[in-house]
Amino acid sequence: MAPHSVIPLALSFFVSLSINPTLPSSLINELNQPPPPDFRAIIANNCLKDPSLRYCNSAATDITNIYKSIVVARHLCTESNNSDCNVSFTKIDLRFRPKVAPLYLSFAFFWKYCPLSVLSIDLSNNSLEGPFPSDVLHCTQIHSLDISLNKLDGTVPLENFTLLSNLSFLNLSCNHFSEGNIEEIAFFERFNSSSFLHSGLFPSDHHYGFKVTTTILLLIGVLVSVVSVVGCFGWVFVRRPDLLPSFLRRSHKFTVAMLKKVTDGFSEDNLVSRGERGEIYKGRLRDGLEVEIKVQRGRISAESHRVFDEECRVLVQLRHKNLVKVLGWCDQRELRAVVMERMWVCSVEGWLLGSPPWKQRLKVSMGVVEAMCYLQEQWPSIGYDLRTRNVMMTEDSEPLLLKLKFGDQSTQSRNIYKFGLFLLGLVTNKHPHEAFEGGEIGFLDWVSMHYPGHEKKVIDEKMKLTSTTYKQIKQTIDIGLACTDLSAGHPPTISHIYSSLHKVVHLL
Repeated sequence: MAPHSVIPLALSFFVSLSINPTLPSSLINELNQPPPPDFRAIIANNCLKDPSLRYCNSAATDITNIYKSIVVARHLCTESNNSDCNVSFTKIDLRFRPKVAPLYLSFAFFWKYCPLSVLSIDLSNNSLEGPFPSDVLHCTQIHSLDISLNKLDGTVPLENFTLLSNLSFLNLSCNHFSEGNIEEIAFFERFNSSSFLHSGLFPSDHHYGFKVTTTILLLIGVLVSVVSVVGCFGWVFVRRPDLLPSFLRRSHKFTVAMLKKVTDGFSEDNLVSRGERGEIYKGRLRDGLEVEIKVQRGRISAESHRVFDEECRVLVQLRHKNLVKVLGWCDQRELRAVVMERMWVCSVEGWLLGSPPWKQRLKVSMGVVEAMCYLQEQWPSIGYDLRTRNVMMTEDSEPLLLKLKFGDQSTQSRNIYKFGLFLLGLVTNKHPHEAFEGGEIGFLDWVSMHYPGHEKKVIDEKMKLTSTTYKQIKQTIDIGLACTDLSAGHPPTISHIYSSLHKVVHLL
């Protein structure tokens, strides 16, 4: 009787023992059981029918391992998806089974009594490690053997392959075997080079492996370097654009990280003032430029973010020697800030405490009116604050309008009125809201009460007067009162004020 007609007789016997063909735990449990009482008689009967069965020569002394081999065969047949294990067991297919394949390879008793019906063995793609599984070569009748795409190493028993006389397909590729004398064994001439590609059996494989490893390491190194550079560049671009070359910086845009760096983490040492509308900090940019930063915190609506952004885009475009220079802004979810160049040393209010000469006061008034002319002609939507505490002074005694507001609804007449108060403040060195009960009205009534006739009572007593400066001051008071005369139907224009002050400056 043919071999593969005898083995099913042995396998069918174990069906009556309710063998579970799928679970390794069930397999292990069965292997721990002793053979059935009549198992020896069944084996003897099978060997009478077919003496070529592998276990026949050992049936008398190794009955336990023979039983175990048949148990494993039954499970492995089903595990390998054979069509009908009650009839035939032709293939061992454990491809892509890294958890199961090592278990079945460990059953040396199975491979020793490998069923003669098995014609192909496929153990590929399992990441198997260690030496070549020599036990599989006990299946000398096989036609196909595939152990490719694993991590096997060491020496391959090449001479033992010659016992596989029916072998027509062999794949040992993609492993890490030691170099062997495979070219000297005639048996392997029946296979082409693809059977041993990158197996390690040929000298070229080791050179290739070295080249591949070197290439991969180089590629990984380059990739890591590129990713690191891109990552760092991206971090810098997003968090600290001030660290980028000037041509890569986002114009006028500041980040919270940049502001923290400039202000030393918004430290109290750099805090200038704190109020209901926010905080003001001083700091220094990387290029050494001193700045002042107005900060507002808290969430606002999307529309408010849009308005803030639009306002800042306008303010950074202003260019005049008597306007504060807005360098940029930061607009984040819970923090908004405007960054200005800090060119001033004090306010006009503080500057007047030093009793500057009239010539310098007149220069300040001209600087302010020139800034007003610039805004009126080119940026009429920009409002400003002309109180002496909010007009700053540079080291060169140039005034700077500090508080600018985009979209301010102040009319030209209102701006003229504010300038009149500023001008009279330069003459008197008085603060309308502090020195007079009636505020601005009380201040103007006080000036009007003494002028003309007793103008010396309103002129800053600390100023040294000459006949020329006295005339200039009187004309300046005239201009100031004209600007603040609300009863006049048509107040003077900014250009008229500029012309009048220009004449005062050049008065001989």
